[in-house]
Amino acid sequence: MKKTYKIEVDCANCANLMEDAARKTAGVQSATVNFMTQKMIVEFEEGKEPGTVMKEVLDACKKVEPDCEIFL
Repeated sequence: MKKTYKIEVDCANCANLMEDAARKTAGVQSATVNFMTQKMIVEFEEGKEPGTVMKEVLDACKKVEPDCEIFL
């Protein structure tokens, strides 16, 4: 399952770091962060609950940029 989320990220470098953090999160098959459109596209592993996984993605991204927001 693939979903798109609106994000709030301050710079392109932080967007890249957030993308890497999201990719390393359990339950995420792939993730792309586009700084220009302020969107994150996440593809989830089969059988994983997107809401639960995205809470973990948000926690991982906040370690990169504490003031980032992902609108779930």
